[in-house]
Amino acid sequence: MNMKLSTLLAGIVLSLGSAGVYAEENHIKEALKHAEAAAKLSDGKGVAQHAEQAKKHAKTADEHLDAGIKSLESAIEHGNLGHGDMAQKAAEEAVTHIKAAQ
Repeated sequence: MNMKLSTLLAGIVLSLGSAGVYAEENHIKEALKHAEAAAKLSDGKGVAQHAEQAKKHAKTADEHLDAGIKSLESAIEHGNLGHGDMAQKAAEEAVTHIKAAQ
């Protein structure tokens, strides 16, 4: 019973945390928005400003995807070793990072 309660509480905390990350960060969308804005401008400074913002968001998305991949590798490793709880936690971390990359 104690394990079920702990798992439920962990799930709630992770859900709230990942919802917050998702609401705050949509880096791929922001990178695309700024890249498209840069592509529509002919003013060099305007292009550079939007391109800089696009680059910033694209790098952040890339960092989250890299972290997500590491978490997935950990989930695979732990899963194959029969460490269900650790595999699940790593998979949950991957979900958080991949959502943050969006």
